[in-house]
Amino acid sequence: MNEQLTLKQASFKALKALWRSLPVLLGMILLVSLANSIIPKSFFTALFSKNALFDSIIGSAVGSILAGNPVSSYVFGGELLSHGISLTAVTAFLVAWVTVGIVQLPAEMILLGKKFAVVRNVSAFAFSILIAIITVFILGVI
Repeated sequence: MNEQLTLKQASFKALKALWRSLPVLLGMILLVSLANSIIPKSFFTALFSKNALFDSIIGSAVGSILAGNPVSSYVFGGELLSHGISLTAVTAFLVAWVTVGIVQLPAEMILLGKKFAVVRNVSAFAFSILIAIITVFILGVI
C-alpha cells in the first residue's frame, strides 16, 4: 500500500512538472518551426567555403541554432547536397541539428538542470564536428 501511494505521488509530481513546462515546450516548437520555414535553403549555399574544417564548424553552428527531427533530416540533407554543399558540412549540420539545441536550451535547463543541459549541448556540438570529419574520411577511404 505504501508503494502504491508513492507511485501516485510520483505520477502527480511528474504531471505537475510537465504542465509547468508546457508553455516553454510549446514556444520552443513554434520557434523552431518558424526558423526552419523562414531561412531559405539557398542561404546555406553562400554560407559554406568548401574547406572541410570550416564547413564542419559552420555546419555545426547553424545546425545548433536551428533544430529538427531525424526523419526530415534525410530530405533536408539531400537538398543541401544537391545544392553543392560538401558532405562534411551537411553531416556536421545534420548531427548538430538533431543533437544540439540552442533554441531548446531553456526548456532543457528547466527539465534536466542547467549544468547537464549546457554540458550536453557543448559536447554534442564538439562531437558533431568530429563525427562529420571522421565520416567523410571513412567514406573517402572506402
